[in-house]
Amino acid sequence: MKKKPFVLAVIPARGGSKGIPGKNIKLIAGKPLIAWTIEHALAAKTVDRVVVSTEDKAIAATARQWGAEVLKRPKSLATDTADTLPVLQHALKQCPADVLVVLQCTSPIRSKGLIDRCVSKFLRTGVDSLGTVLPDRNYEYGAVMPRRQEIKPRLLDNGNVYVNKAALVLKGDRHGRRFTTLETTRAESFEIDEPFDFWLCEKILLERRR
Repeated sequence: MKKKPFVLAVIPARGGSKGIPGKNIKLIAGKPLIAWTIEHALAAKTVDRVVVSTEDKAIAATARQWGAEVLKRPKSLATDTADTLPVLQHALKQCPADVLVVLQCTSPIRSKGLIDRCVSKFLRTGVDSLGTVLPDRNYEYGAVMPRRQEIKPRLLDNGNVYVNKAALVLKGDRHGRRFTTLETTRAESFEIDEPFDFWLCEKILLERRR
């Protein structure tokens, strides 16, 4: 019998947000922002372990409160200019896995089972990586205006869920030669970078709760 691959979910969450101070633990729709992603990860049946990577003590305390493990991130990997790849490599060296799922806490809106659908498609297709996308049918101003149904959509990376072969990430490759996508709803594509995004996502979360 083929061995089931071990799936690690990593939630990168550094402190020091400039656009929205304390963003990752700021209350949104009654919960800290990071709590929404932790709950989604813990509810995923395909995920074996959930880790929050952070250098911030307040974020670490909140993550533990909501049920996630905490991996202390070196401060050198928590600067404004630090890239995500070394953060993921650090996490995998501390928490070995076959498959890596990356979940950004700035994307708090996910439909039920989204993470499981992503992991299942990744494993079923045998690709090197998978990312969630939003079909975009916009066109450049001044171009001949086509009918909407005639526009071939671009599949825009929306940052909600990423699934990768852990071995490739450790080698410095987040995409590999073969990758695929999974389309999400527009609401699931909203990322929180500035106060308006926070306001909009809170409205959506409150409406979904009702």
